[in-house]
Amino acid sequence: MTVGEVGPTSAVLWARGPSGAGRVSLAPAGSPLTPAGELAFDRTRDQTGKLVLGSLVPRTRYAFRLTAGANAIEGEFVTAPSADQSTPLVFAWSGDLGGGDFCRRADVGYRIFRALAARRPDFFIFVGDTIYADRACARPEHAPGGGFVATTLPQFHAKHRYNRVDEAVQAAFRAMSVYAIWDDHEVRNDFAGSAEPLMPAGRQAFLDYWPIVPPADAPTRLHRSVRWGRLAEFFILDTRQYRSPNTKRDGPDKTMLGSSQREWLLQAVSGSDATWKIIVSSVSLSIPTGRRERRDSWSNANVLGFPEHGTGFAHERDAILSALRARGVRNLAVLVADVHHAEIIRHEPHAGFVLHELIAGPLSATLGSPRPLDTALNPTSLWARGGINNFGEVTVEPQRLVVRYVGEDGAVLSERVIQAE
Repeated sequence: MTVGEVGPTSAVLWARGPSGAGRVSLAPAGSPLTPAGELAFDRTRDQTGKLVLGSLVPRTRYAFRLTAGANAIEGEFVTAPSADQSTPLVFAWSGDLGGGDFCRRADVGYRIFRALAARRPDFFIFVGDTIYADRACARPEHAPGGGFVATTLPQFHAKHRYNRVDEAVQAAFRAMSVYAIWDDHEVRNDFAGSAEPLMPAGRQAFLDYWPIVPPADAPTRLHRSVRWGRLAEFFILDTRQYRSPNTKRDGPDKTMLGSSQREWLLQAVSGSDATWKIIVSSVSLSIPTGRRERRDSWSNANVLGFPEHGTGFAHERDAILSALRARGVRNLAVLVADVHHAEIIRHEPHAGFVLHELIAGPLSATLGSPRPLDTALNPTSLWARGGINNFGEVTVEPQRLVVRYVGEDGAVLSERVIQAE
């Protein structure tokens, strides 16, 4: 069970259950629960279903119960403030769950989610690689059920189910809401939607397993914005289904976002009157990934950080940043996962135009380490740490962001302050 897409007056409840439907009850925490509707479980969607909850009160903690047959599950979530409320908020983010030899363990599961639940953020942003559909979990210490590479819709469903049945994951998701976006491993490593035959099945499984309700006229759209009061607006990017092949040479005709999403991003960010504009990009602005002949992140720098005319997406990245600068955008941050280490980076690609790239992860995957940054962005690494599973946590205040990193044992690894301009 997961609650997502929370706004000031609405939310989406997702669950998987037996045939038929479950009954949902809801009320502000501490008040008697009242009926809120039925959630139907769809056999064609691996027994998953969603219910849109409406008429909620802004900035209120809600309790809910889902009853299906003899079983009942309870949870809580917090609604967003209204757009005119300057209420501080706390959110967490990370990505990369169950990669390679770091799949769900049979003995302790994904224990980092116990640390996440203990922090009690208002919500969690799952920044991609929510599963590793293209990796088999077949070691003796792994929980059974994931020892295959997904190539069909039922197998993609099973990969999502494998991660979501973990007790620690379930406990965390019953204590906070979640905004999720995919990256590559929900389908196949470094995939580009324009050239990937498995994308439709992977996309359908992702939509089936997360509380996302796309617009009726765009049923596969994943990019969206989320407003949390006067202080913050989040712009969640889909860096996968519209991208050009990674092997294509970088230039004005190569895109990661596609023209429609790119224009939406520019209009939405520059038009926002929130204090902090926070873009969620599953891949890094400044850390090159993939291989030289098929870069996967925005950067096309070499291993030393020097830009080269390669196969990244730097032309589009730089055009977006230049447009945001020209439109006077300030207090811009970008949330990233994917590179399997934690880092806070200050970029000043143009004199006087500053943004921060905040990288977290992995939750449970191969451990990475900091590496040279793309010098085209004039970067300064303010803090970095590799070799440890982690998530980031941000307290959003009117005049500052307080950024913390937390390890899977619950210890705070770092705390840094970013002042508002």
